[in-house]
Amino acid sequence: MLLYLRLLRESLAFALNALRNNKLRTFLSLLGVTVGIFSIIAVLAAVDSMDRQIKEQLSAVDKNTMYLKSFSFGPSDIPRWKRQQFPDVEYNEYQYLKDAVTMADQVAFQIFTKSEIIKYNEKSASDINVVPVSYEFTDIQKLDIPIGRFYNETESVSGTPVVVIGYEVAKALFGDDNPLEKKVRMYGQKFTVIGVLAKQGSGAFGENNDTAVFIPVNFLRRKFGDHNDFMTPIIIIKPKAGYTGEEVKAEVTYKLRNYRGIKAGDIDNFIIDILSGFTDMIDEIVGNLNIGGWIIGFFSLLVGGFGIANIMFVSVKERTNLIGIQKALGAKSKFILLQFLFEAVILSFIGGLVGMFLVWLIAIGITKMLDFEFVLSAFNIALGSGLSIAIGLISGILPAISAAKLDPVEAIRSGM
Repeated sequence: MLLYLRLLRESLAFALNALRNNKLRTFLSLLGVTVGIFSIIAVLAAVDSMDRQIKEQLSAVDKNTMYLKSFSFGPSDIPRWKRQQFPDVEYNEYQYLKDAVTMADQVAFQIFTKSEIIKYNEKSASDINVVPVSYEFTDIQKLDIPIGRFYNETESVSGTPVVVIGYEVAKALFGDDNPLEKKVRMYGQKFTVIGVLAKQGSGAFGENNDTAVFIPVNFLRRKFGDHNDFMTPIIIIKPKAGYTGEEVKAEVTYKLRNYRGIKAGDIDNFIIDILSGFTDMIDEIVGNLNIGGWIIGFFSLLVGGFGIANIMFVSVKERTNLIGIQKALGAKSKFILLQFLFEAVILSFIGGLVGMFLVWLIAIGITKMLDFEFVLSAFNIALGSGLSIAIGLISGILPAISAAKLDPVEAIRSGM
């Protein structure tokens, strides 16, 4: 053990000496390792951070939750021109499915609509995301409402002008004042504030409840009707415990086909997306991004490996006389081999540390500048360290073997 510790100490001294005496050469040689480790770890850390944020946001929703609509969020087997002919889902279909689907725990009706300006006295907030939805929404997707409450069934069905506002909306309009029971104006009408959402931050897809307001869907239906270009309705269905998304999807499909009078053999004129399918798509995207990072990093590490090998071959040549003296004094070939191998590993590890340090600096900068937590995990640090050591071992093995095989007499003569 003491022998290996001595070897490690001497190898570290030689490696640091190479950095001091040949700064430019060593820097250029280590640059490939630094760039390679930086590329791989930066991509993996970014993808892991994005994946973690998406999963955290989706954790509030049952993965079997499904969305019934006339359009598709992602790729579809149905041609686009045919999907454009699908009728929008309707409020009466939501009411029907709510009673008819035995496997459903909750059914909610939501409308996607354009942003609005919300006003309070002389103050206003623009580009506000209005979310008209029925009262069941909070039983499907949990909302953190530390101040006030969400609207109830009576307010939802009657379309009462009440509103639950996001954190940033509350700050813009009311500052530090209590916004409950205050009157804000949208759509040319006053709404009573009954709740304020907790601060959330931007989502992975650009959505942000901090700048959103929730209103009863029937208010919008009563004011504008059910068929407008700026209104796109969907029905959200949460299965009962014990039922899979596919089982509930099959029942919903059967019931809605009968309700719409779709004949046997005709395709469905609606689309049902299950959240679990969306998460599978995210996992596939994450996997592809990781592969891309590995490919980019591989070529950089390949260049870095050649750089390390070049340093070590030069080091062997410069220390040929010293190697001869060590062997003449009884040093074994194994000792010489390990000495140079350790030196290669240390040099490569230093290059890897610089790459990971750069990733860490970028992670701090992105986290501070953007509303996005960029995390350099312990696993990625361990992975970067392991890759650096592996590159050092692979790159240093041939120079180390060449040093170990030197004849002591010839080695001493070469230095005279």
